[in-house]
Amino acid sequence: MIHSIFTRLCPRAHWLDASGRNSYNLSMKTVLSEKGQITIPKALRLRLGIRPGQVLQVEEERGRMVVTKSESGDSVEEVFGILDLSRSTDQLIASLRGELGKE
Repeated sequence: MIHSIFTRLCPRAHWLDASGRNSYNLSMKTVLSEKGQITIPKALRLRLGIRPGQVLQVEEERGRMVVTKSESGDSVEEVFGILDLSRSTDQLIASLRGELGKE
């Protein structure tokens, strides 16, 4: 609400985001190369968490190009860190095999 009041009082407020910072990076331009490549501005890559090599989904929607992070990510990355490693790897493998306490 404060942002909308500020926008009415200050005609140049459309350049500011909700926190009152310069929002020039909310709308950026890029140039299409001869190979059909574009560069995503660094500020936008950082804000959206886009990393080099990440798969992006490109779609056409009502005459606009829409780019989103692909949901089918790296399967190893998706499960990394979910194991409870409060014990050694040997103990974990032994318990998975049912060998713990059989000695």
